[in-house]
Amino acid sequence: MVCDVNQANITIQAGAMQWMAGDVKATTGIKGVGDFIGKTFRGKVTKESAIKPEYTGTGTLVLEPTYKHILLLDVGDWNQSLIIEDGLFLACDSALKHKAVMRSSLSSAALGGEGLFNLGLAGQGVVALESYVSREELIEIELENDELKIDGNMAIAWSGSLQFTVERSGKTLMGSAASGEGLVNVYRGTGKVLMAPFLQ
Repeated sequence: MVCDVNQANITIQAGAMQWMAGDVKATTGIKGVGDFIGKTFRGKVTKESAIKPEYTGTGTLVLEPTYKHILLLDVGDWNQSLIIEDGLFLACDSALKHKAVMRSSLSSAALGGEGLFNLGLAGQGVVALESYVSREELIEIELENDELKIDGNMAIAWSGSLQFTVERSGKTLMGSAASGEGLVNVYRGTGKVLMAPFLQ
């Protein structure tokens, strides 16, 4: 992936840089002790690198090659708040704010065997994600005061306005066992979900 640093400062996943040309400088992107503590906490709970290098200046930044598909999502198109599945973040406009977004229910995360937090991005700018599935194959679902239930972590990204929980598929343990499904990821409210057609 080639990034034009003339257009915007770029934040990338640690270790993703391959080479750069021009007057491009790498910084930690840390703005003080409080920012360092916040980034360290966010890195621990989201399983992303704690410190994501930021590249500034004028020139070109080239990232390591990948066999995965690169998805470019404009966070502004997601009502300026986007949550992404663990391990997909590659790079973004440094103007985007990063935050750890906690699941709505502690027990739901434990039951689902998923992490308790996801990486959230807020503001105006583009984020690059690495996906096993091309953009053309992904399914985008719009919710309007509705809910979406998915068996497995097939969601790539979803609007920050949606409530996300992991729940039993049936009203009772017996009902869940009878249906053969068990637990499902549930997205409620108004917003969008970008979903793969199969588990990643």
